[in-house]
Amino acid sequence: MEQKHPELTFAHMLTLLPTATAIMEGSPSYPTVRGTVKLFDTDRGTVVFAEIDGLPAPEDVCAAPIFGFHIHDGSACTGDAADPFKNAGTHFNPDGCPHPYHAGDLPPLFGCDGIAVSAFLTDRFTVADAVGKAVVIHSAPDDFTSQPAGNAGEKIACGIILPTKR
Repeated sequence: MEQKHPELTFAHMLTLLPTATAIMEGSPSYPTVRGTVKLFDTDRGTVVFAEIDGLPAPEDVCAAPIFGFHIHDGSACTGDAADPFKNAGTHFNPDGCPHPYHAGDLPPLFGCDGIAVSAFLTDRFTVADAVGKAVVIHSAPDDFTSQPAGNAGEKIACGIILPTKR
């Protein structure tokens, strides 16, 4: 019986048209942040692929450029002067789980000279569950402990997950 190599299947999938995409744009304080978050339906869950540019460097050279990354339950990347992405809402959490077990709690983004690339598989949500919701990048790493949202700092970039036009 021939063995399949799921890693080859997933790697190949990243060359295909995603099921949904969020175009990320930085806040007024972080206008250089931009990128895409692509979501792919698979028979094993949802693959999330993020490619972000223009991330800020930490002030302390010994600090790691790690950024909180979440799907929020809001459907707009708007807000006010104090919180430009206030209407992105709170973490997507349809099951009422404590943090960091929200469906929208994603692995952090690790910056490298202002760029972050991340790909992972999750069974916490389907692409259909995420469509219309906001994806948010925060200024600090999620501590995976603090309630309700991990003390990840201000929202520095946001995008709305929309179905990919075919």
